[in-house]
Parts: sequence; C-alpha cells; structure tokens
Amino acid sequence: MKKILSIAVLGLIIISNAMAVEEVEYEVIKENEVYEIRKYSDRLAIETLSTNQNSGFRKLFNYISGKNQKNEEIKMTAPVTQVKKNGNMTMQFYLPSKFNKENTPDPSSSDVKVLNIKGGYYAVIKYSGMASNNNFIKHKNILEGELKKNNILILGPPIKATYNSPFTLPMLRRNEAMFEIDIKSTT
Repeated sequence: MKKILSIAVLGLIIISNAMAVEEVEYEVIKENEVYEIRKYSDRLAIETLSTNQNSGFRKLFNYISGKNQKNEEIKMTAPVTQVKKNGNMTMQFYLPSKFNKENTPDPSSSDVKVLNIKGGYYAVIKYSGMASNNNFIKHKNILEGELKKNNILILGPPIKATYNSPFTLPMLRRNEAMFEIDIKSTT
C-alpha cells in the first residue's frame, strides 16, 4: 500500500512539474525564518469582482480561454491573487510577460478589467494546504504580527496568492499571504 501511494504521489509531482506555468518574477531582498521581502516590477493583470472564488475565477478563465476582443487564448500564469478593494473582493490573473498595454486583448465582458499593478515591495509568508479563508487568515495574522513586531509599515490590504490547480494534493500546494510594505521601514 505504501509503495502504491508513493508511486501515485511521485506521478502527481512529475505531472505538476511538466505542467509548469509562468510565474510573476520578483527579487528576494531579505528573508528570515518566517517571511521574505520581495521586490516586484510593474505587471499587467486582469481583474474582476469576486462574489465567491468560483465566480471570479470563471470570468477570468473565460478571458484567457479566448473570450476577449481578439479571441486570443492566453496561457495561465501563477499566482492567482485575491485582494479586497473598496470593500469588494477582487480576483486577479497576471498576464504572461510577452504582453504589454499595446498587445493585450481588450476584455469582451465589462466585468473584466485590464490593469497595471505598480511594482513595489511585499512581505510574503508561504504555506501549504488548502487555500481556504481560514488557512489564509491564520497565515496573514502570523505575517502581520511579525511585521508589527519588526516595525515594518504595511501599506495595503492582505493579498491571498495561490499557485496550484485545485487538483494538486494539499500537502504539495504553494499558497502565500502578502502585504505591500514600506521598504524604508525595514532598515
């Protein structure tokens, strides 16, 4: 039984590595045993309001599946992020690096917006397991507590980032909780 389970897990690891997607690039500036500080450049994303995780995901997935003004299919990237803006939960897919303002297809749906997310510095805590709200809140609270303890100024709301498909075993998933921070407060 153990051997069969080991083979199944190995197969899933190989499949998930073979299906690798482009990730948003960043530079790790500092790290400690709890979190790391990353520098991100500007990046393009598509965004929609998300009444629940499935509704937001479906709208964005339709856009990258070709339901846009150019009927162009776009490769999935990682992470998928969720952040509260003006009291509403939003979901974002980042566009592959080959896209810019000029060659990005306009959305067909008024529910989807193309936006430029300004670069900046983010404190990030990684965790595995389910991407549930409870798991996110637990890790967001740990990160927030550590940042306050280190007198690091938080500039925005918490961001939930997920990297894997829902078919990835929970123990193999990569999730993150992030805060934009003032880098000057880290010295």
